[in-house]
Parts: sequence; C-alpha cells; structure tokens
Amino acid sequence: MAMRVGASKALETLPGWAALAGDRDAICKTFKFADFKTAWGFMTACALKAEQMDHHPEWFNVYNRVEVTLSTHDADGVTALDVTLAGFMDALAVKLT
Repeated sequence: MAMRVGASKALETLPGWAALAGDRDAICKTFKFADFKTAWGFMTACALKAEQMDHHPEWFNVYNRVEVTLSTHDADGVTALDVTLAGFMDALAVKLT
C-alpha cells in the first residue's frame, strides 16, 4: 500500500492544486481547455496513464472543463501516487493549451 503524505505536503509541489473542502484528505484542480475535443483528449491520455499506474482519478467533465479530485482510497488520503498523477496531468495540460 502507498504511504499517505497528506494534501498539505503534496500541495507544496503542485501549484494550482488545492485541498478538497471538507474532512477528506484529497487534492483537486479544474483544468480548462479550448474546446470539448481537447478536454476529451486530456482525459483519454490521463486515463491511459492512470490505468498504467493502477491509480484512477475522480473527475467530472462539462464541455471544455475537467474537474479532478485525487486521493488514494487504500491509504484514506493523498499519497505519492496522487502527486505523480497530478504532475502528469499538469504537464499534459501545458502541452494542450
């Protein structure tokens, strides 16, 4: 099982991400793209990475917006897996915008 690092520690290295409101230890970010096709491409690439990592995001998509929440359910909080996936998402978003 991945070791829990916590949202506050994870956020030290993830600009633009925030702690999820409430009691749950999770991080979140909203990505905005030019259009639906780009947002969908972002989600597709992230899904392939998540599958490779066996670590899957919670997300919501409307047109050009993708809202992401990351937390490791087995650890009941944020782990290095979340930090890695968030970093991948950030790097991909830069390429797509």
